Amino acid sequence: MARRPLRWSSWELSMEDRIRFIEHQGKKILFVDCSHCSPAELEKLVRLVPSYVTEQPKGSVLLLADLTGAQFDRTAVEQMKQSAVFDRPHLKRSAWYGTDTLPRVFYEHLKNFSQRELPTFKTREEALDWLVKE
Repeated sequence: MARRPLRWSSWELSMEDRIRFIEHQGKKILFVDCSHCSPAELEKLVRLVPSYVTEQPKGSVLLLADLTGAQFDRTAVEQMKQSAVFDRPHLKRSAWYGTDTLPRVFYEHLKNFSQRELPTFKTREEALDWLVKE
């Protein structure tokens, strides 16, 4: 059965379908597809991420997040902050793209609260290439 293209509306993808491992240049990357999520969907999705991250060895996870067209509210960002802190010991690197709809103030709060660098990129390819470089 063929996988649906990611451009389908958010209700057509289950939350579990939105979190999966992909490969780029021989490296395993945890892909979190937040694209076109409502704030409520985003909150639910972000709650699931730590269960994937913490199954991996500390300092090993490469995480790619697509935030294209996602909608944010205070509750969703609070959940993102909590997940970012919880995941931190297991992450090697993380990269976000499609952040045009993420308000700058929310982004800065996330960075400050999590005490993590949260690099953003214009394209998926740029983010992937940055993740896998040593």
